[in-house]
Amino acid sequence: MEQNFNELIAWLIWILPFVAAIIIPAIGKRYNNLVGYVASAIALFSAITAASILPNAIESHGIHNQVLWISTIDLKAGVLADPLSIIMSNIVAWISFLITVYSIGYMKHDKDQVRFWFWMMFFIGSMQLIVLSDNLLQMFFGWEGVGLASYALISFWYRDKKQHHVGTENHSVLGLVEYYSPTHAGMKAFIMTKVGDIMMLAGMFLIFSFAGTFGFRELIDDTTWATNMATDGLLIPAIVLLFGGAIGKSAQFPLNEWLLEAMTGPTAVSALIHAATMVKAGVFLVARLGPILFSLSMAGILVDQFFEIVALTGAITALLLATQGMVNMELKKVLAYSTGSQIGYMMMALGMAGLSDQFVDGYTAGFFHLMSHAMFKASLFMAAGSLIHVVGSRFMTDMGGLRKHVHKTYIFVWASGLALMGAPFITTGFWSKDAIFASIYESGHVLALPIFIIAVLTAIITAFYTTRMIGIIFFGERSQHIMKMEKSGDHIHEVDKLMWLPYGILAILTIGVGIFGLSAENNIHSIFAEYLEHSFGIHSAHLNTEEHNDINLFSGLNALAVAFSLLAFVVGFVLGYIFYIGRYIDPTKFVNSNLLFYSLHKLMLNRWYLNTLIYWCFVISPLLIARRIWRYFEQTVVDLGMNNGFEYAIKWSSSIIHKTQTGVVQSYLYVFGAGLLFVILILLV
Repeated sequence: MEQNFNELIAWLIWILPFVAAIIIPAIGKRYNNLVGYVASAIALFSAITAASILPNAIESHGIHNQVLWISTIDLKAGVLADPLSIIMSNIVAWISFLITVYSIGYMKHDKDQVRFWFWMMFFIGSMQLIVLSDNLLQMFFGWEGVGLASYALISFWYRDKKQHHVGTENHSVLGLVEYYSPTHAGMKAFIMTKVGDIMMLAGMFLIFSFAGTFGFRELIDDTTWATNMATDGLLIPAIVLLFGGAIGKSAQFPLNEWLLEAMTGPTAVSALIHAATMVKAGVFLVARLGPILFSLSMAGILVDQFFEIVALTGAITALLLATQGMVNMELKKVLAYSTGSQIGYMMMALGMAGLSDQFVDGYTAGFFHLMSHAMFKASLFMAAGSLIHVVGSRFMTDMGGLRKHVHKTYIFVWASGLALMGAPFITTGFWSKDAIFASIYESGHVLALPIFIIAVLTAIITAFYTTRMIGIIFFGERSQHIMKMEKSGDHIHEVDKLMWLPYGILAILTIGVGIFGLSAENNIHSIFAEYLEHSFGIHSAHLNTEEHNDINLFSGLNALAVAFSLLAFVVGFVLGYIFYIGRYIDPTKFVNSNLLFYSLHKLMLNRWYLNTLIYWCFVISPLLIARRIWRYFEQTVVDLGMNNGFEYAIKWSSSIIHKTQTGVVQSYLYVFGAGLLFVILILLV
């Protein structure tokens, strides 16, 4: 009975948000102002159902239930609530609930609330479907659902008013103006993520053609498919194609550029989709596939190339986007750069885990950072929305000195910002980054050293741009924009409790969990160690002896990793303090004082020219070629040449035939007789 109840709960977690999406339009017709409260109530109920099966994760019990889906091919749909999906489902559910509460206040004056809440709940249901699906095909339905919802919410303000654009109006790079409307940004996100989705679909069906199943448990129970694919040289291409889906959804290099323009949506959307949940879908996919593939490698089927690609992709993305966050002046875009960069850390950890004998350590580190990042980045995004809401501008240069006006937000941003920087010993960010550093360094792989250096350098830059952000917003003199607001009678003040309470809770959690961070990391490590051993036969290096169990409490405290974690935080924070809080050096003068610094600043400000190159290669150049084909081939050769030539030929031939029509009956009889005689002669011959 208890098992049946748990199975029902697992189904309800993702079904409830879809139910909310269905009933919201009907409620909105009569009670428009209530839809937010209804959505939040159902989101809370979904979160409570997710929490109710949390003991199963702690005890390493799984819930697996299937129903017949497509009978002709005996395909089943099902839910798989193992420790990985249960923990992830709770992260999605509870952060989604807090963001829906925030959204009630944030969206209360918007006239399109029903549409907003429909897509928000549709998104939450789709994300939970990804997490709880027991097979790749069913997961892909959720995958496409979050993509559709993301497109609708990024383009939510589809009237394309200037205040909803992103980028600087007059800023151009290689002839391309980087200033985008919500509809443009939504379409860009939709198309770029679809590139990854098509790759994922190809990889799925390639595996299905050998395995005859999409099920995760079925793929691990019988690995003949992997042996056959490896023999044919198709295993690595198939799993790399699957990773292409993760690259698109998680905005990793080279499909990272859509995430920066996705900031055109409401801030609640940015907090939910582009910080806490959807962009984590790619990480979750790698976490779901990683143990299956590592168990194949233990059986002698080499998949190291896959894990190398994952680790290198994460490393490149982490550094690339962190450098851009150093120079941008749009608040939400700085956080977007940071999001892609931090997801790069997770990919690094999961990739290096597959290249190490200590798979459990890297796996735990990557997932622990996912949990940590979901809390502090959702908090930062919601706080950013509050600041933009009260200031009326998305640019940090229009802020300044705000700590005197928004005391609560100031404190919460510091708490979450310190977690992002990896402030030592009191934040979740420190423990999760330290665990990643340790797992990379201890992997012993040839890529360990270069990736470790990139990880440390990215951590320094992260601490710098976070301090820069806080310094520009809350310190210094008030901006001209704020002075104009105050002169016109608009005074800066804290937002309503309904808005600051959700991101306040998450900010406090980042510190609260951070204080007990080592213990929290150990507990997660223990859960995953038992899960990986029981489900995949992957043993933890720290799970065998009593002595190792004692040491396991401090397994994350690799002395070198701790030293570099501290160094990265101190260097980044001190540099940020000198330039943007203490203001001992003018950053503008510093950049312009040296050609090298000026060139680097321009390179980063122009997004390493990657965005522009993508447009030139895949948008502008194909359109130019298509226009040339239309002008010189279709118009000239087809329209003027072939079409007109055919027309003239028909006219000429019809005029000849017309002349033969004399209207004289004797002429017709003569021609008929001659033709008949010709036929008779042919038959006789």
